[in-house]
Amino acid sequence: MDLHSGLPFWLVKSGLPYNYLPLQQDIKTGVLVLGGGISGALMARQLNEAGIDCVVLDARTIGLGSTVASTALLQYEIDVSLSELKEKIGIDHAARAYHLCNDSITTLQKISRKLSRDNFETKDSVYFAAAKKDVKFLQQEFTIRKEQGFKVTYLDAGELKDQYGFDAPAAIVSKHGAQVNAYLFTHQLLQNCITRGVKVYDRTAAVKINHRANGVEIKTAEGFTVKAKKLVYATGFESVKYIDKKVADLHCTYAIVSENMQAETAFWKKEALIWNTADPYLYMRTTADKRIICGGRDEEFYNPARRDKLLKSKTRQLANDFSKLFPDIPFKTEFSWTGVFAATKDGLPYIDTYKKLPNSYFALGFGGNGITFSQIAAEIITDMITGKKNKDAAIFSFNR
Repeated sequence: MDLHSGLPFWLVKSGLPYNYLPLQQDIKTGVLVLGGGISGALMARQLNEAGIDCVVLDARTIGLGSTVASTALLQYEIDVSLSELKEKIGIDHAARAYHLCNDSITTLQKISRKLSRDNFETKDSVYFAAAKKDVKFLQQEFTIRKEQGFKVTYLDAGELKDQYGFDAPAAIVSKHGAQVNAYLFTHQLLQNCITRGVKVYDRTAAVKINHRANGVEIKTAEGFTVKAKKLVYATGFESVKYIDKKVADLHCTYAIVSENMQAETAFWKKEALIWNTADPYLYMRTTADKRIICGGRDEEFYNPARRDKLLKSKTRQLANDFSKLFPDIPFKTEFSWTGVFAATKDGLPYIDTYKKLPNSYFALGFGGNGITFSQIAAEIITDMITGKKNKDAAIFSFNR
């Protein structure tokens, strides 16, 4: 699948930090993780921590699928608001899903700190009303988040302008968010896994997968065989081809990164994550080297040629979107790219076994919370494989 085009900033920033080899022999393992992006890397780490023998296989060079195109805002808020999700799945499951994302940010911070202290930044998150008509919704959202124990503050237009320097009718400020370089984080995770005995192979495509009652057998494009007791599909949007029912819609999204500005002070208060109530929503964050990332302008289709044709105009529109919000910050675009993402009706991932494929597990972290969802998936699937009952699994099942 053609997942992205343009020039993702993280590839330029981090290059190819480590080399991996393609599989060149037949092997056996306890669990095969198919996919070496952020989902597969977090899965491998969790399995390894549980003492489970595993191997990671990726058809591409490690990290060069959707991971390198991620803008990596880590938020407990999912693409469907808590007040809306309550109506879809009930308040108990809705609040629990939000709290699980919140807990994942803390877990990811702990993991990152063990690997490197330079690739994880905690941030506030500012969710603002894109129009006056959204204020009532924002007030309802603030109330339900407060009731469910989240640390949030409501700002009216004047308070928002005074504190963050831009004009909008109102906003919710959340005190628990973060940002990361997901591409580098993936490499750091896998390198740590390798030191602990995990085998990682890239440029190794699985062309035939046979699911049996006693295990799974994979044939690679080069004719080698991998035999595993269990198989975890962590190939992101490409995993949908293995499922015979529609679980998500594929969309296109766009992102731009400014030139390095060498500003001596923060661009805005604490350089918080900023996003709005529009559909599709506009979002922005900063980088450690004083750049601004701005993304959004999504399109509800999957057509690589059509997607790529829009990149130039979307780049211009996103730069204008930022300038309208912060007219005094001179945004000059240096990098731009477009990528694919999948959206589910309730904004939640699918984390489950699939009965038609024995000994299979799917970690499908769809939506804007792919990284936090991936950590949740790693924990739930590891529990499933080790025979532990996970009380949250039903929230993300295929049959929910």
